[in-house]
Amino acid sequence: MGRPPLSSRLTPFVTTIFAEMSALAVRTGAINLGQGFPDTDGPAEVAEAAVRAVREGRGNQYPPGPGIPELRRAVAEHQRRWYGLEWDPESEVLVTAGATEALAAALLALLEPGDEVVALEPYYDSYAAGIAMAGARRVPVTLRPEPAAATGTGGTGTGATGAAGTTPSYRLDLDELRAAVTPATRLILLNSPHNPTGTVLNRTELEAVAALARERDLLVVTDEVYEHLVFDGEHIPIATLPGMRERTVSISSAGKSYSFTGWKVGWVTAPAPLLAAVRTAKQYLTYVSSGPFQYAVAEALALPDSYLAGLRADLLRKRDLLSDGLAEAGFRVFRPSGTYFVTADITPLGEKDGVAFCMSLPERCGVVAVPTQVFYDDPDAGRSIVRFAFCKKDEVLREAGARLRRLGDGRTPAS
Repeated sequence: MGRPPLSSRLTPFVTTIFAEMSALAVRTGAINLGQGFPDTDGPAEVAEAAVRAVREGRGNQYPPGPGIPELRRAVAEHQRRWYGLEWDPESEVLVTAGATEALAAALLALLEPGDEVVALEPYYDSYAAGIAMAGARRVPVTLRPEPAAATGTGGTGTGATGAAGTTPSYRLDLDELRAAVTPATRLILLNSPHNPTGTVLNRTELEAVAALARERDLLVVTDEVYEHLVFDGEHIPIATLPGMRERTVSISSAGKSYSFTGWKVGWVTAPAPLLAAVRTAKQYLTYVSSGPFQYAVAEALALPDSYLAGLRADLLRKRDLLSDGLAEAGFRVFRPSGTYFVTADITPLGEKDGVAFCMSLPERCGVVAVPTQVFYDDPDAGRSIVRFAFCKKDEVLREAGARLRRLGDGRTPAS
């Protein structure tokens, strides 16, 4: 066989760092703070709704291609209730196999080979793969730390803490963003709240993105799966800004907000012409998925606001529990404004390379983390930064903190 079986577009994406590190956790018996999934299930009444749907024969066969009407109506109502956005559930809402499929379908539908996509880095790994599969080119704009005296309201921390004391949060350089746009740019790919940095884009940043999109006639695809997990600041959907509804494809899912990540129920909201394009690509990926779970998620979206408030408060406490533990272990900690994740600098521990550090960490102290340098086009930009997930039980986070404090004994570099 002369040519390799795998397309050159996918050669850099043979495996994901999440699969690799989770396998390492299983192999070593380490605490897995690498992959972002909770270790407790979501609301019991939502789980029961899925069981009831199975028993009643709802969704056991192929559901409608765009998603069951009940869920599409629930998504539209959610967007109206939380953000004042009005979407027609018949023509402007699409149910997908999680946000990952929604992103892939949007990129495949909206891009031509050679188009450029401006994306914030560090970026979730499926962004790079999706852009590559579409034959387009990724143009990164790097979120870089800037000094911050405090994280804002709602938390106990002061931005980032650790050996270096109060330290920065990641922010978007608006001049760099503007410079990244060329005549070949087709769309801007946003993620806020942002994985892995935990940054929540503020109104000034979003208005600058919106102004650029309007000025250069660009589309915006926005990943908002952590929309309800904001601890400092507020989540502002860019589709709510003037002139942006008609050029924005918004993506979210039930996995993070309702702690059922394995169900893979996501959705897209967009004006009818854009949604029709995404639906065209989506129908040749999974066609349909998650039949009974769609009925359960429709009920989840109707839960009272107190549920999401309680989830946020619980995760805020866990954020601070893990952040404090990392600081006590000697890391320089970037306390996030949102998401499941906290990033930390390993240089105060005498370390330099995040990949080597994370590969050795399970053997050294029985904890798994993810190196963020794999989410950068320029690995040096994040070489010393690693990511930990705090969506775990309190006792797991406390034990992880105790294990990580062993790293302070001698400050011996791993490599």
